Amino acid sequence: MNNHGEDPFDELMRRSLAEEADRIEPTDSLHEIQARVRTQRAPVSRRPWVITAGAAVLGTAAAIGAFAVLNDNTKTADQPSIAGGPDTTNSASADPSTAPTLPASSKPAPTKAATLAPTVAPSDKPRARQEPEVKQKAVPIYWLGKVVGNTNGPDYRLYRTWQSINGRPAEEALRLMTMSKVAGDPDYTSPWDGAAVNSVRYTDDLITVDFKQLPTATLEPDVADMAAQQLVYTVQGVLRQSSTPVQITEDGRSPAKLFGVVDTTEPLNRAQALNVQAMVWIETPANNQTVKQSFKVTGTAAAYEAQVDWQATNLKTKEIVKNYAKTAEGQKFSPYVFVPKLGSGEWLIEVYLTSPEDGRITDTDSKTIYVK
Repeated sequence: MNNHGEDPFDELMRRSLAEEADRIEPTDSLHEIQARVRTQRAPVSRRPWVITAGAAVLGTAAAIGAFAVLNDNTKTADQPSIAGGPDTTNSASADPSTAPTLPASSKPAPTKAATLAPTVAPSDKPRARQEPEVKQKAVPIYWLGKVVGNTNGPDYRLYRTWQSINGRPAEEALRLMTMSKVAGDPDYTSPWDGAAVNSVRYTDDLITVDFKQLPTATLEPDVADMAAQQLVYTVQGVLRQSSTPVQITEDGRSPAKLFGVVDTTEPLNRAQALNVQAMVWIETPANNQTVKQSFKVTGTAAAYEAQVDWQATNLKTKEIVKNYAKTAEGQKFSPYVFVPKLGSGEWLIEVYLTSPEDGRITDTDSKTIYVK
């Protein structure tokens, strides 16, 4: 029986669907469903890489950003930049606009390195200092003198005198050392004539002597080495730092060769006294000094069996007075003193060492004095 008012097209569609449903045979399809799931999990799809790559970019950007913060805040002043570090990172791969924003409650606490300001490690080297200025201070100055009577060893050795200065002691002593006439003795000289001292600065580990101008003369190697020791002994003696090496510079830079021979790129150390100091010398009275008849002669010597011989000659009458003195110790540099009994007049005082083998004079020093 026909239903009036029903659309013929709708009826036709229902029949067709019913017939199609009758042809379907139900089967056990569980294994097929599992196979399709496994297939979807495998990395064969060409579309999901877009999402995966996006997440990777975000993670890389966050990691690079964190590395940059930590690296910049932990770098100290003396550390070089790390090659290939944040400064050389390609900005395209670290776009901050793509970085995820975490909720406030889930943001990690800043690390200590990220919150502290950069710290510069303090220098372990003490700062060099200058001496304070003084008035009327006696300082030792060394000079080169020709060795008399001894052919074993260098032709020149170091002789010491004392000078009164005003100002910074080491600087003033070196300024006087650069002028041979200050020695007051024609037997003494200074290869440093014409040099101009700028400053002397020192620590417990290094003494730096800076010159405005160094000597330009070229010396024989043994004389040049002795001249270098002249400066070392003088500045160390004034500062009382005999074991502290001395760096010589000119306007803050080490000259290539001092006197054309001596390497000054490294600090100079004091040579052994027996190799460079005169074996005997007179320290007082000074050459051409006027003294009273009760004057003392003082000096230093490294004397065999602690004996220093001396002779005084009256330059007018040719009278000769001889005797000897004892040093405080033998076979090492040690002080001596004696009181000659001389009449008024001009005298030549000579001190000397005598060879224990044949009695010949081996080393000597002399001063001309005026006795009242």
